[in-house]
Amino acid sequence: MFLGRVVGCVWATAKNPQMEGMRFLIVQPLTAELQNTGKRMVCADSTGAGTGELIYWVRGREACFPFLPREVAADATIVGIVDEVHLGKSAEARKKPRA
Repeated sequence: MFLGRVVGCVWATAKNPQMEGMRFLIVQPLTAELQNTGKRMVCADSTGAGTGELIYWVRGREACFPFLPREVAADATIVGIVDEVHLGKSAEARKKPRA
């Protein structure tokens, strides 16, 4: 799973019949520190996420699982809306400086 932020939406009037009624959102991938990384992408939405929300998404074969039993042609899907992110200090940051 990957973190991202919804930055927009896509309207598609002509699409695969299996995708009727699905929403498509533009997502900016993020690092664990919530910094932009990589190019923006279009994701199918299985959660009802909105613009500005922090989400997590999957890609590959798993991207179609939220829509089963329909077999949709999705390669990236939003599968959750993130409430909070807590990061612990890395091992390097915990080291005390030597005198």
